[in-house]
Amino acid sequence: MLQTLTDWTGQLAGLLWNNWLTLIVLLGVGLYLTIKFNFVQLRGFKHSSKLIRGKYKKDPCDGEVTHFQALSTALSATVGTGNIAGVATAISLGGPGALFWMWVTAFFGMATKFAESTLAIKFREISDDGEVAGGPMYTLMNGLNMKRTAMFFAFFAMIASFGIGNLVQVNSVVDGLSYVAPTIKDYAWVVGVVMALMVGMVIIGGVKRIARVASIIVPFMAVIYIVAAMIVLLNNITEIPSALMTIFNHALNPWAVGGAAVGEAIRWGVARGLFSNEAGLGSSPMAHAAAKTNQPVREGLVAMMEPFIDTLVICSLTGLAIVVTGAYQTAPEGVAGASLTAYAFSHSIGEGGAAIVGISLSLFAFSTIIAWSYYGDRSVKFLFGQNAVLTYRLIYTVLIVVGAVVPLSLVWNIADITNILMAIPNLLALVMLSALVSKLRREYFQSEHSN
Repeated sequence: MLQTLTDWTGQLAGLLWNNWLTLIVLLGVGLYLTIKFNFVQLRGFKHSSKLIRGKYKKDPCDGEVTHFQALSTALSATVGTGNIAGVATAISLGGPGALFWMWVTAFFGMATKFAESTLAIKFREISDDGEVAGGPMYTLMNGLNMKRTAMFFAFFAMIASFGIGNLVQVNSVVDGLSYVAPTIKDYAWVVGVVMALMVGMVIIGGVKRIARVASIIVPFMAVIYIVAAMIVLLNNITEIPSALMTIFNHALNPWAVGGAAVGEAIRWGVARGLFSNEAGLGSSPMAHAAAKTNQPVREGLVAMMEPFIDTLVICSLTGLAIVVTGAYQTAPEGVAGASLTAYAFSHSIGEGGAAIVGISLSLFAFSTIIAWSYYGDRSVKFLFGQNAVLTYRLIYTVLIVVGAVVPLSLVWNIADITNILMAIPNLLALVMLSALVSKLRREYFQSEHSN
């Protein structure tokens, strides 16, 4: 039964992702928004970093969390197994050139994130007790009067929270830890139970507790992983120029590697790039909607930094580590995903490297699971009301145990399918409201320059 389901979902995921129309739409919307917003990811970069550092402390205080906490919550969702397992999977299936297309997706994705979160603040709803609800479903409903499409998005966001935000994460933790200690595979359910208990204690407290935990975990886990990855690169520093040439060759030169190889690089680079930074999915605007600000553009600029940190920094380190060590060519058969990254690290810095990958993976996955629980419960609230949220949280927690033992390929298939089905209505809203976002951007920067 599981094999049949795996085969069927694999065919559907292939149909959705293995065509040029999907890739053109995903990259095309990001390119369109980049031009429409006058390259906001470059022009607004410095201002964004000031916002994150808390320069504007007198921001109006509607909302539940600070700019930094909102960014940390969103990053805790995006900085997950995609940074370790997703990059490795992209290189395994699409070759080194896939990393280049992850970069392209991230650059355009910065403009997409800017638009998503600007609209999330603009069209969010705040209850009498101060609880915030926002995201693409509210943008579609309040901004475009498209309630059915909003419900379509919320439904697939709810389903996606079980896939990309839950099953994939814990499954990849088991995969990564099993490389360090193979016997863990036999006790995968124990890993699932431990993670379920830890997640349950956090998510029951709602977005404020999630944001507090995320703002502590995210900087800590990122520093650990970045330092380890930098050591790997420094140990292989003479190989970096040739690794970069390999990446660009496989991404852009069909005469050197063949047209099919370049096509696979694009396919897997875009797919895993989207999985990693979630630009266009419409997930992180739900976290940014809770920010304490009445300036939509201000939060859009904060959100814009997610793809930069997630993909252009952390994913790049993972991908370069795999390429400079030659791990993608020398790894034993069956070593893929998180275990390929662990193999690359251990190849350079010994068994301690694999242990760091396993620990980082666990922290990344834990933070992603708690953040995605919030995205799911906002979607459930939109669809079924506040009374259904507790039931959702309980189901979500139990499924963590299931994710530890189901086949890896099935989990990735589900994630790929739900990703694209979330993206469709969200991208539609971004295109239709791009003129409004552009107007808000101009007014905001004119106001800032006049102060």
